[in-house]
Amino acid sequence: MSEADLYCDVMFTNSRERIIDNASLNETTYSEVKISKLQPFTEQSVASQQVMSNRGSKVTTERVSLLVFGVLLIAAVIGLVIVSFYYLKTKDDLQRLQKHYDTIKANLTAIPGKNAQCPKCERCWELHGGKCYYFSLKALSWQQSRDDCESRGGDLVKIDSREEQKFLDETVRNKMMHGRDSFWIGLTDSVEEDKWVWVDGSPLSTSLTFWSQGQPTNWAGQNPNEEDCVMMGEKREVLDLKCWRDRACDIEQRRICEKSAETGL
Repeated sequence: MSEADLYCDVMFTNSRERIIDNASLNETTYSEVKISKLQPFTEQSVASQQVMSNRGSKVTTERVSLLVFGVLLIAAVIGLVIVSFYYLKTKDDLQRLQKHYDTIKANLTAIPGKNAQCPKCERCWELHGGKCYYFSLKALSWQQSRDDCESRGGDLVKIDSREEQKFLDETVRNKMMHGRDSFWIGLTDSVEEDKWVWVDGSPLSTSLTFWSQGQPTNWAGQNPNEEDCVMMGEKREVLDLKCWRDRACDIEQRRICEKSAETGL
């Protein structure tokens, strides 16, 4: 409680004067009395203190709010910078991937036959280089062998490359049962001696021949007929793939048929 000064007016009656002069009017004396006392809290003082307290609390809350807002603003700016960085990086990566995709697409477009279906062969035929090869088990003469190949939709094999000769040589050696178990191919000079032609009528290239050593001989020692047809096959591995030999066309041998591969999914 606070100390306050209290002033009040007190009226005193002068008895002596009333005795002396009854006829005179009573004289009134006013005296100012100062009273000191502890003043209790009033509603006004309590309200003042509450206002001051609320004002301080309000100021503190505003400061905290401003501080939190500032922190959030800084965090938002940092987040925006990070997001912008990754956005630009991702955009750059996507552009590089798009260029890479366009390059691959262009290369695929330039590949011949990119839309071609997968080649395949019938049962008992072997696929190699887009062609199908049939290696028979039954022995026939050269002409009978050719007829059989044609009935299967092909012809006796025509060898167009060293790579094809290598494939045939390795395959034949694996299929041969003994040293004289050879296979007819589509090469003959039956029309004109020493003029070797393939079954499609094309001449034998002198730069692409695989005659065994000493061949062709056209030897008629065991057969009066001339050796006008060609077979291939050596059970043992030979030097430089040279395994062709001329033989009489009526000898029965196994055969190699050839035709183009079919296309399918």
